[in-house]
Amino acid sequence: MNFAFAPHPTVAAPVLGGAPFPVHRIYCVGRNYVEHAKEMGFSGREPPFFFLKPADALVCVGPDATGSIDYPRLTAEFHHEVELVVAIGKGGADIVEADAAQHVFGYAVGLDMTRRDRQTEMKKAGRPWCIGKAFDQSAPLGLIAPVATTGALTAGAITLSVNGQERQRGDLRELIWNVAEIIVHLSRAWTLQPGDLIYTGTPAGVGAVVRGDLMRAHIEGLPPLQVAVH
Repeated sequence: MNFAFAPHPTVAAPVLGGAPFPVHRIYCVGRNYVEHAKEMGFSGREPPFFFLKPADALVCVGPDATGSIDYPRLTAEFHHEVELVVAIGKGGADIVEADAAQHVFGYAVGLDMTRRDRQTEMKKAGRPWCIGKAFDQSAPLGLIAPVATTGALTAGAITLSVNGQERQRGDLRELIWNVAEIIVHLSRAWTLQPGDLIYTGTPAGVGAVVRGDLMRAHIEGLPPLQVAVH
């Protein structure tokens, strides 16, 4: 087939001990830790809600490397959010909770980078806040570890430090909606596909980074993620 211009290459994330993972969509869960919900002005187990990032927002980083992202335009509040990322290997719609684990290919550490001022501005105006979440380089991602090497991740420390100073700390057991429940809810609204990534939410302690900062994100049992801001 002839195209008007050369198609963009497939976005693919590296996999521990395996072939690259071709990415389809990036789904993100909002306010999925109690303490983070409180720091954002909310509380309780509200129904889960989702937003998307484009696949090419990914910045894939190996476990022994330091990734690099640019400080984005149109913001003075560039915030970090460390998250467990679930890689989907088997698609489906209306998935039931008992079957959800069958759809997980693996897990990784991710960062949901946010133009917080733009997000807040859009929220106050009652407008979509894609500009605050779905911009270039807004989704750094560490190496995907296949579920066969990790087992189901239901507990474990999740942390982020900036320049060696800890900013965020939580535990996966504190997720308001766990991985299986997220898959159930997502698959009611969208047909999940192999290659989908799900950013599952961030613990409390989100905050700003500036040019020159070095972020190190870690989840117990997974390869770490290190990213510098330029």
